Amino acid sequence: MTIRNILTEPNKTLRQISRNVDKVGKEEQKLMNDMLDTMYSANGIGLAAIQIGVPKRIIVMDISKDKEKKPMFFVNPEIDNRNKIFSVYEEGCLSVPNQFAEIERPSTCEVKYLDYNGNKKILNAEGLLATCIQHEMDHLEGILFIDYLSKLKKSMILKKLSKQKNKIDRIVV
Repeated sequence: MTIRNILTEPNKTLRQISRNVDKVGKEEQKLMNDMLDTMYSANGIGLAAIQIGVPKRIIVMDISKDKEKKPMFFVNPEIDNRNKIFSVYEEGCLSVPNQFAEIERPSTCEVKYLDYNGNKKILNAEGLLATCIQHEMDHLEGILFIDYLSKLKKSMILKKLSKQKNKIDRIVV
């Protein structure tokens, strides 16, 4: 398993719409394993394939807070039945490092997807799980959480990120 490089905004690849996966095979499973290692290494709770430059409709997540890892795998996820009641979570993103904002999303949703082995599944998600799934699925459509912010807040964050990207790794001797 390999830890991959996570793309950060601004990056045109993050704005691509991801393609459906025809079937879940060894290549997709290796990708999911790499994604999981990459996510854990970055202390994240969710990662979409596009965030490591792979435009496939694949998401990995683990929202467990205990020491025992409980990874979840979503291939070709589709959301149905979004609740009309909203909840607010302070969201961050591995592709928008060190930036956080309160985002309002439906508090529950139903997700249809293929699991790690290609089996069809349906999950009724609520709370943090629902928020995380919606956040990661936005990535599959080329949407970042900052797109939900006012134009001013978004431009301030983008300006900070551009400055961070322009700083070359320096070594002080």
